[in-house]
Parts: sequence; structure tokens; C-alpha cells
Amino acid sequence: MELRHLRYFLAVAEEGHFGRAAARLNIVQPALSMQIKALEDELGGALFIRTSRRVELTEAGLLLQAEARRTLEQAEHTRLSVERALRGETGRVRVGFAGNAIFSGKLIADLRLFHQRYPDAELLIHEAGPQEQVEAILAGHLDIGYTPAHSNITAPDIAVKRIGDWKIHVALSDDHPLAQQAALTVDMLAGQPLVLYEAHDVHEHLFIMLTQKLGEKCDIAYRSGSTLSTLAIAATGLALALVPAPLQQVAIPGLVYRPLNEPDLTANLVLISRRQPTSETVKAYLTLATG
Repeated sequence: MELRHLRYFLAVAEEGHFGRAAARLNIVQPALSMQIKALEDELGGALFIRTSRRVELTEAGLLLQAEARRTLEQAEHTRLSVERALRGETGRVRVGFAGNAIFSGKLIADLRLFHQRYPDAELLIHEAGPQEQVEAILAGHLDIGYTPAHSNITAPDIAVKRIGDWKIHVALSDDHPLAQQAALTVDMLAGQPLVLYEAHDVHEHLFIMLTQKLGEKCDIAYRSGSTLSTLAIAATGLALALVPAPLQQVAIPGLVYRPLNEPDLTANLVLISRRQPTSETVKAYLTLATG
């Protein structure tokens, strides 16, 4: 029994006439009669009572009518569901982000746009460190990652797209002498205790450039693996924090931000994923986020 047999059967049942059913199906009446006869032979009994003017359903035919409708509706539902999945309209996207990525605006904009375009797709959002994102994507636990660039994103199976670059700001306590300055220079950081956001080597280029410019006067007093911890250290006056400019949106009592006039010192954000994602939903997300 094939789906077309059920469609033929329902056409005859609904029209009550082989000729009208054949015209509806756009086939010749003898071919339709043969298909119905073959269906009856397969099932082992009559489905219609045939008269000279019309055909009526037998008791078995009434049962098949209900079941055939249900079967064809389910088949159509299955077809539509698979087509939507192939277009990326359904399915799931698991997104990881480093703590400071949320303040860039890019992450939220991408999530909003995807949700608007694909409201039936499921979005799972999880904060994860830069290295953790790479490991989770390779292990199949994450699909997308928003992270500062670092050495481990060069893994062969990881695709990388640069999506943001920002100037560096200095976060410091509001009672620090340098807080009186409208902007700071690298020379002003000489001898000052500094705190760097340390998530593996994402800010290692900052450390290298600071040591090149300040030499022995570069004092990295703290390294923190948390964005909020970095800002807390700065707010207490223990050290000055070097942070991406978008982070100045975070208002913490006793903490102020000053731009650092040094174009060579920047922060970035990259989008990472598997080089060959298998999910059409993930592909749709990547198209929107990188388009």
C-alpha cells in the first residue's frame, strides 16, 4: 500500500463516483479502477459498494477513510517539517559567549535577528570561556562561539570570522589620581599596578605590547579569568584594568573609565564554529551573523 493508493481511494470516497474522481486526479478512469481493485485485493475485501450511478463505502471502507486521512495528514506534516528543517527554520542553535562579548552589542543583535527570522528555532545561550568554547564546539556541545581571538582558535576544524574591533579603555577607581585625566596614555601606566583579563592567551598581545612600550615599568599585578572580577579589582583601587571600550557600559559604584590613547592596543571579537556545520539551522544562523 502506497500513499498514492490512499489518495486515489479518498478521491473516490469523497466524490462517490469513479469518473469524477479520475478527473480530479487527472488520470483515466480505467487506471483508477485498476488501482482501487489492486488495493482491495491487497487488503482482502471490498472497500466500495458499486452501483450504476455511484459508489458507497463499505464498513471496511469507512474505517480506511478515517485512517487514510490521518496517514496522509501525518505524511504532509512530516514533509513540511523536514522542508522547514532543511531551510533552517526549525532546529536548535547552541551559542557560547565570553563574558565581555555581551557588551559589544553584536551578540544581542545577532540573537534578536535570528529569533525574528526563525521564531520556531530553539536558541540555547551559555556563557563560556574562550578555550572552553573551542573544546565544546569540537566535542559537539556548542555550535557557535563569541570570543576574543586566541591561539586555540587555529584548530583545523574551527572556522573563524572577525566581527569586531574596539579601542582599549582603562577602568580605575574614581579616587585614583589618574581619574582626573580625560584620557590616558601608555606612559601614564608606567609603574602602575595593572590587572589583565586572563582567559588563556586572549590578552597576551596586550601584555607583549605593554612590556615593549614600558619595559621594566610594566607591572602586571593581577590576572583575572572573570570580567566582573577584573572590574572589581579596579574598583577597589588595587590595580588599573585594561578592558575593551564596550565594557564601559557596566556601571559599578566607585569605578570610572578613561580612553587609552594608543591605537596599537585594541580588543577584538571573533565568531567561531565548526568548519563544516551539519545543521541547516546553524548554517542559517551563521549566514545572518556574518552576512
